[in-house]
Amino acid sequence: MPEPPIPRGPRPPRLRWAWWLLAYASLGVGIVGIFVPGLPTTVFVLIAAWAASRGSARLHRWLLSHPRFGKAIADWQAYGAVSRRGKWMATLTMLACALIMLWCVPLAWVKAISIGSMACVCTWLWTRPLPPAE
Repeated sequence: MPEPPIPRGPRPPRLRWAWWLLAYASLGVGIVGIFVPGLPTTVFVLIAAWAASRGSARLHRWLLSHPRFGKAIADWQAYGAVSRRGKWMATLTMLACALIMLWCVPLAWVKAISIGSMACVCTWLWTRPLPPAE
């Protein structure tokens, strides 16, 4: 019978400053995304939470306790789950962006790649599980 692995204490993360920088930069871009149409907010906040878990315990705790983003981040980290409301909001936002692109962008290949990418992301998103509370 193989022996169980020896538990080790928490190791200091390598390049903690880089994780810290990525966390705060992603959070900044996510905040800008609140005001700029077409720039996603949620994905950058999730990246910020992921990077903060490796580089800034304080920011990570703040994000998990945030009234707007905390539950979604906790559900994603614990279960890889996205709420039904989150899925619908993302889908409707991508649909609105696709319609704007169809109307405003003159190049067919740009429309095709962009809308195709959104369709792939939307398909992937709907394959994610729902949080246990739903």
